[in-house]
Amino acid sequence: MFNDLSTPLSLLRTRRSGKPRDLAAPGPDDGQLRQMLEIALRTPDHGKLAPWRFVIVPQDRRDALAALLEQAYRAEKPDAGRLELEAMHQFAHQAPALVVALSAPVAGSKIPLWEQELSSGAAIMNLLHAAHALGFAAGWLTGWPAYNEDVRAAFAGDGERIAGFVFIGTPSRPQEERPRPLYDEKVSFWDR
Repeated sequence: MFNDLSTPLSLLRTRRSGKPRDLAAPGPDDGQLRQMLEIALRTPDHGKLAPWRFVIVPQDRRDALAALLEQAYRAEKPDAGRLELEAMHQFAHQAPALVVALSAPVAGSKIPLWEQELSSGAAIMNLLHAAHALGFAAGWLTGWPAYNEDVRAAFAGDGERIAGFVFIGTPSRPQEERPRPLYDEKVSFWDR
């Protein structure tokens, strides 16, 4: 039953991140991607602020994303070599589907910023679980593009930050299980 993906617990137990460079077609169609994002929106959210947004980057806009990344990288690192610039091109073209997840905290709210940022992470996790439940793999990356101001400005408004790039597709090779923390090392009982 552990590998039976028809049960919710099995889905949670078997979800793992897909390496974006290893995600190939088929990717989710528009309806499946919408379903994933609707599930992502069902996230714990103190104050009902919805302090997150998602921006879909369709396949026909990937060249534009690659150009943006290359231009921003060159501006920040004028001595960048060919391999570094090729990495920006590869980043933009990984996987059939790409969703940019934004932390969009509501300024002036009584809900602390930290809680709003946690909600953004939870929304992304829901997106990853939804992708897995629909038979796809997804990888959540940050890296240099998430922290560059020019890239941020292309996707995010004032006060918003890129929480990650979520790549979705079908694994082109078997996914490897990575070592997981041991229960007894991460779980304890409060005894004070």
